[in-house]
Parts: sequence; C-alpha cells; structure tokens
Amino acid sequence: MGRKILFITTDQMRYDAIGANGGRVARTPNIDSFAADGISYDRAQPQNVVCMPSRSTMVTGQNIGTHGVWMNGVPLPVDSPSVAAVLRDAGYRTALIGKSHFEPLLDPFLRFEENQQGFAGATEGHRGFDHMELATHGAAGFTHYSRWIRQNHPEAIGMFFQVLDGDLEVSNVPGGDSGAPQIKHNAVPRDWYHTDWVADRTISWLDGLHSDDDWFCWMSFPDPHHPWDPPESELHRVDWRELDLPVGYPQNQAQREAIIDAKPRHWRLWYDGKLVSNYEAPGKWVPATLTADQIREVNAMAHIENELIDEAIGRVLAAIEAKGWSDDLDIVFTTDHGEFQGDFGFLFKGPYHVDSLMRIPLIWRPAPSAGGGADATARVSKPVGLLDLAPTFCSIAGVQPPEWMEGRPLPIDDADAAARGFERVTTEWDSRQPDGTEIHLRTIMRDDFVCTTYQPGTVHDGTEGELYDLVLDPLQQINLWDDPERRSLRDELLIDLAANFVEPIEFRHAEAPV
Repeated sequence: MGRKILFITTDQMRYDAIGANGGRVARTPNIDSFAADGISYDRAQPQNVVCMPSRSTMVTGQNIGTHGVWMNGVPLPVDSPSVAAVLRDAGYRTALIGKSHFEPLLDPFLRFEENQQGFAGATEGHRGFDHMELATHGAAGFTHYSRWIRQNHPEAIGMFFQVLDGDLEVSNVPGGDSGAPQIKHNAVPRDWYHTDWVADRTISWLDGLHSDDDWFCWMSFPDPHHPWDPPESELHRVDWRELDLPVGYPQNQAQREAIIDAKPRHWRLWYDGKLVSNYEAPGKWVPATLTADQIREVNAMAHIENELIDEAIGRVLAAIEAKGWSDDLDIVFTTDHGEFQGDFGFLFKGPYHVDSLMRIPLIWRPAPSAGGGADATARVSKPVGLLDLAPTFCSIAGVQPPEWMEGRPLPIDDADAAARGFERVTTEWDSRQPDGTEIHLRTIMRDDFVCTTYQPGTVHDGTEGELYDLVLDPLQQINLWDDPERRSLRDELLIDLAANFVEPIEFRHAEAPV
C-alpha cells in the first residue's frame, strides 16, 4: 500500500485568504493545519490568471503554449495527456469531484463530454479519472450538481445569482446590502449548497474504496469565485460593515487614479468602463463606480465562502481519519488564480499581472509516514508554478514524471529549490475577442521583481510594460518600467523571460465565452 493523494483546489482564491498566509478574517483552521505540518509556497504563481488555462496546466503539467488552452472557452483536447491517467496506469483509483472546467461550461447544445456526463448523470469520467461528479458556481448548466438540484430541490434553482442577464451577457445586477455586482443573499439551505455537496460526494466516493487502495482524489470547490452568493444562513459569520478596507485599495480617488494611470493604458480603460477584456467581468459594470462599502461586502462574502470550504475540508479529513488512512495521506491545497477584491479599485480578474491575481496559496502536507509533520514544516520563498503540481503527484506516487510534463516536483525547502534551479516563474495572457480587441501579456517573476511586457495589440503598441520591486513596493503601486535606473534590470528580466517562455504550438479558437 502506497501514499494516497488528496488534491484540494478552490476557485479564484487570494493568497491572503487563509490564516496561514496572514489572513485576519476568515477562520481556516483545517487549511492552516496543512501549513503547520507541511510546506507553504510563498511565491506560487499560475501560468494564466483565468480558470480553464490554469486547470489545464494542473492536469497536464504543461505550459499554456503546449497544451494550447490560452483562454476560457478553448477546450482542452480530450486526448491531451493527464496526470490522472499516469496515476491510474500505476494502479491508483482516481476521481475528480467538483469543478473541472477543462471544457466550456456555456454549452447549450451539449457539445462537450463533461457536460454530457453531467446532464446524463454518468460518473465514469474521462482524462484518466475513473470517476467524475462535477459542479460549478450555481444550479444552472449541465453539471452533476445542477442535475442533483433539479431532481431533488428544484425550488432552489432560482435562489442562486443568475449569472447571465436578459441579453445573455454577464450580469451586473446589484445585490446584497451595498448594491455590489454579482452579490445575492441566497436562501438556499447550507446542505444544498455546492460546497457541502462537493464534500458529501467526495466522502461517498471514498466510502466505495477498499482499505488497501491507493487513490488520487481531486476535490475542487467552485468558491470563492463570483458570484458571491453563499447561503443566507451563514451571513452572520462576517459583518461586512465591520471590515477594514483592503490595504491594496487606495481610498483617495486622486491617488488611486494616479496609480492606475502609471500602468499600461488598459488599466484606465477598464476603470472607466471603456474596455472589457475578460468575458467573466460584467460588460456593463464600470469599476470607477465601485464604492468602499461594496468592497467590504464582496470581501465579507468571500470570507464566508472560504470558511465554508474549510469546514467542508474538515469533514472530509474526519472521514479519512475514521478509515485509518491519514498517516499515508499527502494533501496538496491550492487555487487556480486570485481575485482583485477591491485592490486598485477593481473586482474580478483579467489581463492585470499583479499579486491580487497572480500570487496564490499553495501548501503541500506530505504524508506523516513519509516524513511529513511539524519537524518537516517549511516556507519556500523561491518561485514555483501550477505546472509543478502534476510531476509532484507522480513523485508522491513513486512514478517517474513523463517527459511531456514541463514542470518539476515541488521543492521541500529553499535549499532544495536553490539546488534544483527554481529561480523564475512565468505567466501569460492573451485576449482575442470577437470585437477585435487584442491584449497580450508575458510576465516573469524572479528575484523579488515582477516584469511584464506587452506585445502589440489593439490597446498597446509593444512599448508598454510593468516592473515592480516586491520588496520596496509589495502592493505594486509604483511602476518602474520607464525608470532609467532600472533599465538594465528590466532588459535582463526580459531576456530571461524570452529564454524561458514556451511559445504556442498552435492557435485554437475559443468555442464558447466561458
């Protein structure tokens, strides 16, 4: 019997969402315990800051340019390599429960396998997963969760925030107490909500395993991604009126706009509502209208959702403990990308390569039987990426990572990271929208600097960029791109970026907005 692997992901969670990373609001004792007995990665970064590209990188261990999912709506080919298939071939039982999003969710004609399975209630899975039960952010769509709601609690369908408006565009309907976009006080009972459903279905799958099975389970929570509509019964957990504003939100309007104006021009264009370069952001919403109270309420909702996730994780861990499997269990916890949550006066995400979106929580709690525990606790400051997850799972299972994986097993401490050359991590963005808008970012994080170059598009001419000193300017409010004293450093980082960036093998068109 070997080591079992519980891979836990959230969706759109900030680095500072959890107590172990300095979060001061949401109570996350179960997640924090992973850090207390494991390895925390303080500079973990996704290879793209939206869902489908990041999740495709997680399952393949490949850069965006290799697997080809450059934006939401671009399906990962069904024959793409998968770490789940590698582990299954090594004798592991494999499951994915919750949000997958390797294929578009907006799929009214059921063109894609995962939606077909969800609609039919089939659970045999694909991409190397023996078992799949899928969910997304509400009761709409063709997932196993939405089917469960339709069959068991149809009255709950209308309780969730309706993501699309009457024009079939992402809704900016105001809600909550503050009138913030994508907030709703949701009357759904807590045990019908997708967070507890994911935990329930995970426990059910574990109950069907034999005691000597090796298993890999990806438990994927749809929250705290917008819309922010947790069960109304849980709103007492965090009073938004009592929250401090985020340190990344300049409260003085003139100061805030001066910071934005020192960044490439698409920042100000979005702020003024003149450009939307990510389909998931409401097209009719103008960030400049965002109020302090709306920021507080959005943050409160996210904190509540994170507490519910932590409690759901605790129930799954208790079930594993009851089976006597904890000693041989590796736990890896992370998310796919971050969320503004008010930083710079923005919500949601897009082509904005700052820590709000790029710095993510990542914790690996190795199995106690393999030397994990308090004595092995470490915080790794060297940069790592989501493409390092798949080879890490192979390493845990005692399987040689296949050559098509482009990441490396995660380092166990800074000495290991230095010895194995963990020096940089890259992130990219490409917008190619039907209206002709094109924005292209290429970013390198190295030596406590973040450097982003903009390729020519409809907004930028190829001369703009961003350079931030994370030591002197951790909030990334001072753009050093045009600072003559930093020109040589900027050029050095751009050379390093070009040498380590994986260009696309082919361009595939988006087949749905999201």
